[in-house]
Amino acid sequence: MSGMAVSRPDHPSLLPALLAAPDPTDRVPRSARDWAVDIAGFVLAVLFGCLMLVATSQGTHPPHHPPRLLDVMIGALGCLALWARRRRPVELAVVLGVLSTISVTTSGAACIALFTVSVHRHFRTVVLVAAVHLATGAIYAALFPDPRESFWVGIIWNVMVVAAIVASGMFVRARRQLILSLRERALRAEAEQQLRVVQARHQERARIAREMHDVLAHRISLLSVHAGALEFRPDAPPDEIAKAAGVIRASAHQALQDLREVIGVLRDDASGDTPERPQPNLGDLPTLIDESRRAGMTVTYENRLRDADAIPTALGRSAYRTVQEALTNARKHAPNATVTVVVDGSAGADLTVEVRNPLVNAASGIPGSGTGLIGLAERALLSGGRLEHGPTPEGEFRVRASLPWRGETTPAGASNGAVPS
Repeated sequence: MSGMAVSRPDHPSLLPALLAAPDPTDRVPRSARDWAVDIAGFVLAVLFGCLMLVATSQGTHPPHHPPRLLDVMIGALGCLALWARRRRPVELAVVLGVLSTISVTTSGAACIALFTVSVHRHFRTVVLVAAVHLATGAIYAALFPDPRESFWVGIIWNVMVVAAIVASGMFVRARRQLILSLRERALRAEAEQQLRVVQARHQERARIAREMHDVLAHRISLLSVHAGALEFRPDAPPDEIAKAAGVIRASAHQALQDLREVIGVLRDDASGDTPERPQPNLGDLPTLIDESRRAGMTVTYENRLRDADAIPTALGRSAYRTVQEALTNARKHAPNATVTVVVDGSAGADLTVEVRNPLVNAASGIPGSGTGLIGLAERALLSGGRLEHGPTPEGEFRVRASLPWRGETTPAGASNGAVPS
């Protein structure tokens, strides 16, 4: 994933190539540690084979033994074959186990090969290869008995050695699997964290875009209405032109102020900065409606709220934005129609916001993004509510938001009572 860096070990040469590789499934060359282990394994196999050769030749009654020259030649080939143990561990362990029945100098290489199988293969394969070594050890004890000890003592020693090799190899395998599992979990957690960061960034961008659309669309539509009045009445008295220009200037300043407040609220608050003013809520609806009326709209506002002082801040802001966007749409698509705004609800029930205006064929010519209602629907959904919009049988266009009011006590500053048209 873009932006995600896979951490590398500080000293990869000290790790097995399997653990040093970024992807465990990749075939990678041997690391410096692997070469050191292979050299040490070869030297140990040679020394152990020589030790076994000397041990079986000592005493006043040495045991029967295969021809020494053939034994040494087979042992030397077995030790050299250890360099291929990483590619063919099972085949090499079986062959060396079989050859150990006629060559004691091969026993060291056979032990190294069995350990390799225990590290790199599943338990069933390890059991089968270990059974081969136990069987060949019993065959060797039967073919070349040692007069100094009983047959069963040799079998017991063989079983103990094979069991110790298998146990140590399986311990190393379990430890490596644990490390690989932890690394895989770490990589997955890092990828998931990066994905969560990307998703959070996208959600924050969408939230910023939605807030800016709700704020600026309202202000800019007011600017367009007043500027249109100046355009269509160039012969208006100077005092009216000056008044309209003042309204345009005030609206532009208010748009910049609203934009600054939105950015202040949505900016990362890690620094502890707060916006100069709180975000608007239901208590600011009368001001919003007055602005629309001064722009020439006919708006009827009915406030039927109960327990208005207990409206949560976030809920009041969502209701305010719903009314703001609905008035903006009415100003664009039905500039001369009467708009009715009704706010109703109580704690423990739904807060409903309904904006209606007659369906007309006129349009103000103010361009729109076409995403205002989509943003309102997303806002309502994030609040746990729903948004309905569209024509009604009575010939009106209605926008109705139902937002759950769970009875939180954080006030939104809404004022009760109806505001006349």
